[in-house]
Amino acid sequence: MATHIQRSALLPYSASALYTLINDVPSYPQFLPWCSASEVLEQGDDYMRAALVIAKGHLSQRFVTKNTLVPDQSITMALEEGPFSQLQGIWEFKALGDKACKISLDLEFDYAGSIMKATLGPLFTQAANTMVDAFCQRAKQLYG
Repeated sequence: MATHIQRSALLPYSASALYTLINDVPSYPQFLPWCSASEVLEQGDDYMRAALVIAKGHLSQRFVTKNTLVPDQSITMALEEGPFSQLQGIWEFKALGDKACKISLDLEFDYAGSIMKATLGPLFTQAANTMVDAFCQRAKQLYG
């Protein structure tokens, strides 16, 4: 059975600033405690292929998503490779005036096998549950 996570936050920053922050994949290891590596594999005008390595202790797993980009509005993620039978999600940015924004993350995932689910499932679930908070803290560090 797939895990479905929905989180949102209201922040005193523009949709553009928050979109830029969340789309800055190479910076993820600097502030996401569960992300040990990240890289942009390919970049186009309206998409990005990105690889992340999630890790805790001796457990780690790499996965690749293709992200469809609508600047300042949304980032839609779809699994290309990794330990999941499915992984899809969307970040949405709703401007609330010039200097405020509601960010929302809607993520659904399931592992391709019971061993992966038992070992990495709790790690990825924790990462997904804390992701919005981590980006909020990063925005505060960067934007004041």
